[in-house]
Amino acid sequence: MAETEILDRLPPQSLEAERGVIGSMLIDPRMIDEVLPILKPEDFYTEAHQILFQRVVKLHEERGRVDRTLLLEALRSESQLEVVGGIAYIGELLEATPVAAHAVYYAGIVRSKATLRAMIHASTEILRDAYDPSQEPQELLAKAEDRIFAIGDERSNDSVATVDSLLQEAFDMFETRKEGGATGVATGYKDLDKMCGGFHPTELLILAARPGVGKTALALNIVDHIAVKEDAAVLFVSLEMAKMELISRLLCARAEVNGISLRNGTFTNIDHEKLQKASATFYETEIFIDDTPSRTISEIAAVARRLARRTKRELKLIVIDYLQLIEPDNSRDPRQEQVSKIARQLKQLARKIGVPVLCLAQLNRQVEAGGKDQRPKLSHLRESGAIEQDADMVMFIHREDYGLSNEQIQEKDVEGKAELIVAKQRNGPTGEVKLVWKKEYGRYYPEAVGHPDDSFRAYQDSGTF
Repeated sequence: MAETEILDRLPPQSLEAERGVIGSMLIDPRMIDEVLPILKPEDFYTEAHQILFQRVVKLHEERGRVDRTLLLEALRSESQLEVVGGIAYIGELLEATPVAAHAVYYAGIVRSKATLRAMIHASTEILRDAYDPSQEPQELLAKAEDRIFAIGDERSNDSVATVDSLLQEAFDMFETRKEGGATGVATGYKDLDKMCGGFHPTELLILAARPGVGKTALALNIVDHIAVKEDAAVLFVSLEMAKMELISRLLCARAEVNGISLRNGTFTNIDHEKLQKASATFYETEIFIDDTPSRTISEIAAVARRLARRTKRELKLIVIDYLQLIEPDNSRDPRQEQVSKIARQLKQLARKIGVPVLCLAQLNRQVEAGGKDQRPKLSHLRESGAIEQDADMVMFIHREDYGLSNEQIQEKDVEGKAELIVAKQRNGPTGEVKLVWKKEYGRYYPEAVGHPDDSFRAYQDSGTF
């Protein structure tokens, strides 16, 4: 079919179905509540039907009843009677709809036609942008996916659930909690999982610390556990480190091999065997790494959606390293506004994909202004309080040996001592989780009773944190 022939055609629409919906609502106002979850005013093709739908719904909400006389009065008061076709057209609507019983059926037709028009509109915008030489192809591709998937998101109609359908799920969750397990995806850190029940779908989780404290290391430790022990797919979006650096850190942490010796080539034959064993473990997993240095939320969402469709295992975590490096939609906005928008978009990403999003973030220098013993708090989040507002959980890493000289570390006996501070949790308690930091491996372990090395032996015996 020629392009001009396509463009000359009328958009998909069914005026008969639109008249049927409005006529049914006038004949039996009870149908309004049946139709409202399905349709919006803009779903109607003609302006007259959009106005009539809005007026009928408004009368229903404000007066609790709807009839022909009230509708005519409302239209006259807004000078819209002639716009919709006058008194004669209202009469035609009622005559054309003998019964109201088919209102939902008519609404389904109107909705399907509106969806087709939305697809045409989105495709037209995609075509227009594709001809714009100033647009970047990768950005265009992400926007195109966003536009198409947004149609499906807006058409979603499954937000209401009956109690009986949720009861069994609730009791399964209670039993899991009673047994001390995670109701979300387990992180592998039992004390953290006990506090928050694991990471849950649609949650935005912030892990923040100063540079060099080990944010990426802890995130990789969690990725390791979810991919290996929980047998789930994980997406790691790295805006700072390259793929090979991340793979090296994953291998060193699991194999317990000194990362410096791996980097300078001084590792032993035993180290090599341990690395091969760790490598064999990762071959069976689905860990996906995207190290594109500049990513917008739209691009990250597009990557996540594609993965969710093609992974063998369920995608159960998205990690972004880190928030302040995410490209804003508008680089001209003030920085605080940029970060606020990014935080909101991250929460929307978690909700739309249905996967927890763990986003790393930097703390500002105020955390160091109070001295070496200063503990991070919510006010230390860099650049925007909106991060705190949109996040479901905010965690900080506090290392007692951070910034101290070797002599001070030995004097205070704080080598490797660390805490994961849960400073905010929307659906649970706050508190601290004791950790042990093994710098040479790039790995955090739970604190064990006795010598810190007990943590490492416990890990080796159980194969888990």
